[in-house]
Amino acid sequence: MSKKSPKHALASGEFRIIGGQFRHRRLAFPALPGLRPSPDRVRETLFNWLAPVIEGAACLDLFAGSGALGLEALSRGAASCTFVEQAAPAVTALRGHLARLNAAGGEVWQAEALAWLAGPARPFDIVFLDPPYAAGLLAPACTALAAGGWLAPGARVYLETAAADGEPALPAGWSLLRSKRAGQVGYHLCMVESGSAYDR
Repeated sequence: MSKKSPKHALASGEFRIIGGQFRHRRLAFPALPGLRPSPDRVRETLFNWLAPVIEGAACLDLFAGSGALGLEALSRGAASCTFVEQAAPAVTALRGHLARLNAAGGEVWQAEALAWLAGPARPFDIVFLDPPYAAGLLAPACTALAAGGWLAPGARVYLETAAADGEPALPAGWSLLRSKRAGQVGYHLCMVESGSAYDR
């Protein structure tokens, strides 16, 4: 018999923030193809990895979807997070989450991710990349980030993939710090070397 009380179980279409000032807050996300928040277990490990650098960081949640990664970052002390999402229902939900949590430092852009990266750049300290696994967007997003002045020296970039895909190919000047899998999810943390992609 499970020891988890039913009142704590998440309903379909919900995720919870697992750490920081918004811990335990439950938020709903719209039913859209390919929209799946990163699992609790994955987020817990990721933010343990990011603990030394999350405080005061400028974050980018590029394929934001539910916003689970960026909202977790704000909860844990990031100074700001820019959410980029194409689907209008997800954008509406994200703006509602930021208002409901009174989360300072969050901004939401409705845009296709690669098109958004073609615009004026500003450097981020942490970038979350969790595109739909089969869409073929991860490699071009990494290339655009590396070439476009979006990454501060020493920036961390999180990549989430299908576990079966193995370790992702990385642009020059990126090093793989951590790599794990949880079920069908592969997740990886990279660092951008100071004086490499950002300064080219």
